Amino acid sequence: MALLIILITFFVIILATSQPCQTPDDFVAASSPGHIIIGGLFPTHEKMSSEDYPKRPEIQKCVGFEISVFLQTLAMIHSIEMINNSTLLSGVKLGYELYDTCTEVTVAMAASLRFLSKFNCSRATVEFKCDYSSYVPRVKAVIGSGYSEITMAVSRMLNLQLIPQVGYESTAEILSDKIRFPSFLRTVPSDFHQIKAIVHLIQKSGWNWVGIITTDDDYGRLALNTFTIQAEAKNVCIAFKEVLPAFLSDNTIEVRINQTLEKITLEAQVNVIVVFLRQFHVFNLFNKAIEMNINKMWIASDNWSTATKITTIPNVKKIGKVVGFTFRRGNISSFHSFLQNLHLLPSDSNKLLHEYVMHLSACTYVKDTDLSQCIFNHSQGTLSYEANKTIETNFFMRNDFLRDYAEPGLIHSIQLAVFALGYAIQDLCRARDCQKPNAFQPWELLDVLKNVTFTVGGNSFHFDAHGDLNTGYDVVLWREINGHMTVTKMAEYDLQNDVFIIPDEETKNEFKNLKKIQSKCSKECTPGQMKKTTRSQHICCYECENCPENHYSNQTDMPHCLLCNNETQWAPVRSTMCFEKEVEYLNWNDSLAILLLILSLLGIIFVLVVGIIFTRNLNTPVVKSSGGLRVCYVILLCHFLNFASTSFFVGEPQDFTCKTRQTLFGVSFTLCISCILTKSLKILLAFSFDPKLQKFLKCLYKPILIIFTCTGIQVIICTLWLIFAAPTVEVNVSLPRVIILECQEGSILAFGTMLGYIAILALICFIFAFKGRKLPENYNEAKFITFGMLIYFIAWITFIPIYATTFGKYLPAVEIIVILISNYGILSCTFFPKCYVIICKQEINTKSAFLKMIYSYSSRSVSSIVVSHASLESMHGNVTMTNPSSSDKSAIWQKSKDLQVQTFAHICKENATSVSKSLPRKRISSI
Repeated sequence: MALLIILITFFVIILATSQPCQTPDDFVAASSPGHIIIGGLFPTHEKMSSEDYPKRPEIQKCVGFEISVFLQTLAMIHSIEMINNSTLLSGVKLGYELYDTCTEVTVAMAASLRFLSKFNCSRATVEFKCDYSSYVPRVKAVIGSGYSEITMAVSRMLNLQLIPQVGYESTAEILSDKIRFPSFLRTVPSDFHQIKAIVHLIQKSGWNWVGIITTDDDYGRLALNTFTIQAEAKNVCIAFKEVLPAFLSDNTIEVRINQTLEKITLEAQVNVIVVFLRQFHVFNLFNKAIEMNINKMWIASDNWSTATKITTIPNVKKIGKVVGFTFRRGNISSFHSFLQNLHLLPSDSNKLLHEYVMHLSACTYVKDTDLSQCIFNHSQGTLSYEANKTIETNFFMRNDFLRDYAEPGLIHSIQLAVFALGYAIQDLCRARDCQKPNAFQPWELLDVLKNVTFTVGGNSFHFDAHGDLNTGYDVVLWREINGHMTVTKMAEYDLQNDVFIIPDEETKNEFKNLKKIQSKCSKECTPGQMKKTTRSQHICCYECENCPENHYSNQTDMPHCLLCNNETQWAPVRSTMCFEKEVEYLNWNDSLAILLLILSLLGIIFVLVVGIIFTRNLNTPVVKSSGGLRVCYVILLCHFLNFASTSFFVGEPQDFTCKTRQTLFGVSFTLCISCILTKSLKILLAFSFDPKLQKFLKCLYKPILIIFTCTGIQVIICTLWLIFAAPTVEVNVSLPRVIILECQEGSILAFGTMLGYIAILALICFIFAFKGRKLPENYNEAKFITFGMLIYFIAWITFIPIYATTFGKYLPAVEIIVILISNYGILSCTFFPKCYVIICKQEINTKSAFLKMIYSYSSRSVSSIVVSHASLESMHGNVTMTNPSSSDKSAIWQKSKDLQVQTFAHICKENATSVSKSLPRKRISSI
């Protein structure tokens, strides 16, 4: 008899579920009376059974029973019972009225009409009013629906009466817009945060070439648009964007899935695919992908990341790795206990529970792993119903099966939605009698709900300004454990700080393992390289180029190389960092500087030695014929200063050294040339027999005046130089790898003028010395002065092009070398021959030898002059003396003797002071 009753009951259920509803009450999926009714919308079935376009305006039969969504309805019922069994609403009972949307907007809107209909009216009618402030609808609030597109349509209808709608799964970002959806709130974050977390994960894992698959509805299009914007901001490129029909009733869905998988196969470099799909899409997609042996890295959205229906697909491990985001979990142990006692739940007004029992009985002998698919297929009429005496026994034994299909994040979100309404109602009912249906209006409940703070499981929650409950996300990883795919929590995502909270070392290793998966359009550019975008429209497709000189990159895949500070830094080709330039100048420990300083020191020693030699041989003819000790000391002092000035060219340049070195050299060298110039004039004056030249030289020869005038002009030049354009220290950064500290001359014109003036004096000196180059050989300074000036000219003429083309720290060395050559040349030619005579030829450094040399030179000179005069007179007199008589020869000889005596007397007179100032002038022996 009991079996007959059960059979009849199931037969009635079959008829009820196989036919469209006949009355509005037949449309209700589950209900329970109460003082305050809360509506619920759940897509328990995946689609409507109609294969073609509807021909009549009627609600069709729904097929494709979803266990996971059925559990969501039970979660709402369980949460309402928890409130009714608590002291939260003392004396006030919450009722519910749940509807199955069949994943169709049309069905959901039909349910919304029931919500909007007038409370406690015999007919489910919606009254049209201009003001619904005092209107009492059938429900005070609505929970659901699951999918964002359906939620948007329902919300637009509920906005008419500002009935609060609390979403537990709808995550479309647009629902945060309180202008368009003023009565909508949700207990989950919006997709903006989920997509931000996904992009962060992609970037953290080093991927930049990904694909995305979405649904062709508001949810999918909004997710695609947000992901595109955020991915581009993080330099993540989307290789392909595939859009699938939103509903299973679309007969093109299978074709589009095949096209999507073909696209995935063609894009071999894309190994990471972001999937914003519903569970039934992913179920079909993965089944087909397993057939095609497609192995990728899949990033799951909250819609399917914990779906047991998908994790139990046979051979699902072949699809590759799955990392997903799900809503933050809470404590749902009480719900698990509720499922254990599900048989105690009154089923009189719960058609969904009846249908589940019917489908379960039809799949009695099916394994738990295949039970969900069996129920799904049976709900589409593909399996026949067979009653069994063990129905109730199987029902009780398979409650663990329901527990496996419960998605913790969604169950927790539904609990939060119910408790948020419960706490808001509590605030309203403190001063009202909520057992009356008109105690408050839905819009009043909405106003309180927006600001309510409630506690669940010891945690406090409240809605933000956008009506969102930003609880965060759990990051889950699919793992195969004991042959079964298990969803395990890997980390948490903090919305406020945009960081992943990694609990342990094992999780860190899991994140590191993700980096091993390569999903890039181009090979990674190493530090020291930069990306060069190819002709592709994607910035992620590029070639790697080495950073040029003085540029660097210190990270992988840098879009451009960074420029070093050219003034203080440098970098070689393909550098990962900048190097500080080495500061260079002619240092004291430089080998060339040491050599030059040794030569300068040696020159100073020579100067001192010469001074000592001349001092000890003060009264010798050689010293006296050199112009006297005073002049020699001045010239030696100038040489000393010139040699000493070279030290100012070595070491770190300072303003003082820069200004001192050129002026010291210029003035001292000018003084030296001036003294030599007076000596050249003196020699020329002493041994010149040309009366006109003698007269000119006598007028010109003013030694002290010449020295002071010539040197004074150079002092004026240097003074003006120091006043108006003084040399300064310059940091030369034009070289690629070094910084040269050097003295900038300030004014090239002044520098050139100083050197040019010395050159003019040297040229004059050279001309005078050249005139006297044939003077007495042993004491002839003119010839050596000529050589000294030639050395000077050769050195400085060579210096000009070398100085102009030399660059770097050895530029001062060039000038030192020229100074040393000039100084050594003049010193050697002026003093070394005399020192040689003083030391090695002492026999000719006597008065008698000196007089003999002068007498011999004078005799030759007078004879030459006599011959020249005789020839000149013969030419003028037109007389040719082929055989002169003895009286003529005697006359010529006498004339020559007289001229010789006069000349010698003149020489003695001019050189008397050079030989001996104490003896009478007119005596020949006094010379």
